[in-house]
Amino acid sequence: MANRNAENREAGGKRIDAATGTETVGHEWDGIEELDTPMPRWWLWTLYLTIVWGIAYVILYPAWPLIDRATVGVLEWSSRGELAEDMRLADLETQTFREQLAAIDVVKLQDNPELLRQAIAGGRAAFQINCSQCHGSGAAGSQTLGYPNLNDDAWLWGGDLKSIHYTIEHGIRQPTENEERQSIMPPFEGVFEAAQLEALVGHVQSLGNDQASHPVGAQLYADNCASCHGPSGQGSRELGAPNLSDAIWLRGGSAAEIRAQILNPKMGVMPGWKERLDEATVKMLTAYVWSLGGGERISEDAADPAVRTDVEP
Repeated sequence: MANRNAENREAGGKRIDAATGTETVGHEWDGIEELDTPMPRWWLWTLYLTIVWGIAYVILYPAWPLIDRATVGVLEWSSRGELAEDMRLADLETQTFREQLAAIDVVKLQDNPELLRQAIAGGRAAFQINCSQCHGSGAAGSQTLGYPNLNDDAWLWGGDLKSIHYTIEHGIRQPTENEERQSIMPPFEGVFEAAQLEALVGHVQSLGNDQASHPVGAQLYADNCASCHGPSGQGSRELGAPNLSDAIWLRGGSAAEIRAQILNPKMGVMPGWKERLDEATVKMLTAYVWSLGGGERISEDAADPAVRTDVEP
C-alpha cells in the first residue's frame, strides 16, 4: 500500500502517472486513465504568433463587417481598391496600345512583331463579337450560306494587310457605301442552249487540271467569261472575280452548282465597319484575319503594289 501511494503521488489534487510522470485529467474507464499531456512548445508558440498576427491584421486591414461596409484599417487597403487600381493600369496600357495601333500605317504592322502580336490577340476577341456570326467562330465560313473561308489563301480582293483593311472598312456590295467592293456577275438564264451550257460547265470544270475541255465550251468561256475571270480562269482581284482554276469553290464545284451559279449567280454582301468600329478595332480585325493562314505580305518598296510574298505570321 505504501509503495502504491509512492507511485501515485498527489499534486494539487491530481494524480501523477508513475510510468510517464504526467498528470491525469481524472477520467477513468475500465482502468484506463487519460493523461493531461502538455502541448508541444513549438505548437504553443505558433498559437501565440497567430494571435498576435490576428490582432495586427484587424488593426491594419478591413476586418469587422458593419451594416453597409467594413472597418477600414490603418492601411486603408481594400480588395475593391486594389482591383480598381489594376483595372486602371490595364485600361491605361490598353489605351496606349490602341493609340499606337490607330496611329500606325496598317501595312507597317507586318514589320512590328510586338504590336502585331497584340493586334492579333485583340482582333481574335473582336472577331468573335462582330464576324463569327457569318464566318464562324473558327473563320471557316459556310459554303451553304456563301460565307468565305478566311483560313485559306484564296482572296477575291487581296490578302495583304492593306487589302483586308480596305475590305473590312468599306464592306462588300453595300448600297450606302460609295467605296465598297463591287463584283457583279450577270445572270445567263436564257442566254445559252442546253448543249452550250453543258459545254461551258465542262470547260469551267477543266480549268486548272488536265481535263480536256470541249472547243464549244472554251469559245463560250472566251466570249462571255474571260473578260472578268481571265483567259485561264485565274480571276481578277481588281474586279473581285474569283479564281476558277483552283480547287476552292465558294458556291460549290459540282456541275449542278456551277450551272446554277452561271444561270442565276448568288453574290454575298458584307457591311462596312468603319462607321461601326473605331480605327484601332478595325486594324485588330485586319491583323487577325491576316494571321489566319492565308495572309500575304506586301512590299512597300515594290513599284507594283501587287508584288506580294506569302507568309505565315
